[in-house]
Amino acid sequence: MANPKQIENLLLTEHFRFTPITLIDEIINVVNERAYHATDAIEDSLLNADPSILGFGSRAAAEGRIPDTDDEGKPVFPEAKLEIEEGVHQLETLLENTVDKNFDKLEIYTLRNVLTVPEDLVPWVRLDHYKDLTVPSSNTPAPSPEALQLLRRKLQETQKLHAALLAEKTRNEALLARLRSLLSPRPAASGSSPTHALNAEHSSPTRQNDSSTDAGVFAFLSHGPAAQNLGIVPLPTTTAPSTLHEPISTHTNFTLSQLPALRAQLTALRPYLATTSLPTKSAAAGGAEAAEAARERRDYIESQTRRVLERRGVDVRNGAAVEGRRMNGEEVRALEEIVAAMGGQNREPEEGADEGDRMDTGD
Repeated sequence: MANPKQIENLLLTEHFRFTPITLIDEIINVVNERAYHATDAIEDSLLNADPSILGFGSRAAAEGRIPDTDDEGKPVFPEAKLEIEEGVHQLETLLENTVDKNFDKLEIYTLRNVLTVPEDLVPWVRLDHYKDLTVPSSNTPAPSPEALQLLRRKLQETQKLHAALLAEKTRNEALLARLRSLLSPRPAASGSSPTHALNAEHSSPTRQNDSSTDAGVFAFLSHGPAAQNLGIVPLPTTTAPSTLHEPISTHTNFTLSQLPALRAQLTALRPYLATTSLPTKSAAAGGAEAAEAARERRDYIESQTRRVLERRGVDVRNGAAVEGRRMNGEEVRALEEIVAAMGGQNREPEEGADEGDRMDTGD
């Protein structure tokens, strides 16, 4: 079981949306960050200051040392940077210890006297999101499975009834719209009166569209001259049926309404048209160079192909073509061996004839 202090912390956490110790930690982190910024500023100012002003020159004179000088003749103290860094580090450590010591006291005081709720008031505290909340007592029996199943069925039937009522509402709205269209005259053409449009409906009913044949059939009951003489208040003209049955006119009107905005956009974009949308001369020159490179490559490939064909004995000067099927390497080697054998047989008789001639004519 949780002790009273844990219950108090849970109550404060639920009220503030964060734990009380989180607030103290944030305060300590902010103070430490400011202390770090202060020590960094002190270190930068000391490193940028002249070491002679900080007393390094006096200490060197007291020790009898002659400091080195830089190119401008100023004395140089290499130990100054190291001592400044060590001193700033000690100062930073001292500040951290001081902050931790004092803010530990702040943490204890705040948790005991500020962020606290008296133990006797904890059971009586009611947070804002607990208002109008009925908490079941311990004596209330747990619902049985049969009761849960009954509630589940009631919920399902309620959802079904809700869906049926929505569907009935949609059907009733459609029926009312159709009845209003029967009592409302068709939209008159521009320049014509409603009475003229009503007379035109009854004089030439065959000219109307089949889909809107029933629209305005009983309009004379509320919009005719007799109805006006009797003081019958006509129904307001609805444009929903015409919108439903005339999509072409609706789209045309919408397109025409957008033309001024399109003209304004075109006027605004016209100055950028020449530099952004159209290809420039450099792009055209690049395309010409690419085409020239492709043509040179084709010429090179064609010349190399001709050279290879000429080496193999194919006449390509007049565009001659070699007829016949493609021969593989084994067939070519077999033909070469046959030609070599035939050439050897022809060469042997010629050599024998030459030797006989030499013997006949020899001395």
